[in-house]
Amino acid sequence: MSSIKQKLADTIVTSMKARELERVKVMRNVQSVVKQIEIDRKVELDDAGVLEILQKQLKQRQESLAIFTANGRDDLASKEQFEIDIINEFMPKQMDDDELAALVNQEISEQGATSMRDMGSVMGAMKTKTAGRADPAVISRLVKEALQG
Repeated sequence: MSSIKQKLADTIVTSMKARELERVKVMRNVQSVVKQIEIDRKVELDDAGVLEILQKQLKQRQESLAIFTANGRDDLASKEQFEIDIINEFMPKQMDDDELAALVNQEISEQGATSMRDMGSVMGAMKTKTAGRADPAVISRLVKEALQG
């Protein structure tokens, strides 16, 4: 079992004992998504696979949060923010923009990338190197800026 899945299971038990029912509900939801994907793909996910699922879960909730906030639905927005905070507990420490920019520049120079045609290969390498530690949209923006500028 991956360490993230184990941490998720342990945290569910701890939260159940502490009677943190809303927290348990969110973590069980995430756990069920992981299990469903494992059943569908007929594999046991490693940490990288679980991180990918967590990132998708975060992105969905962040999009919902933006919509709810824009439409003045503070009750639903606060629920989404609560879920985002819980999922973030299982994510690795995020890279700051300076670290990320340095890594992007290093990858571009290693590959000898010079134009936007090289963006796909740079993004592929960056996805592997940053696995769960950076938002792909931010990486994409930094790669575009570096290749265009």
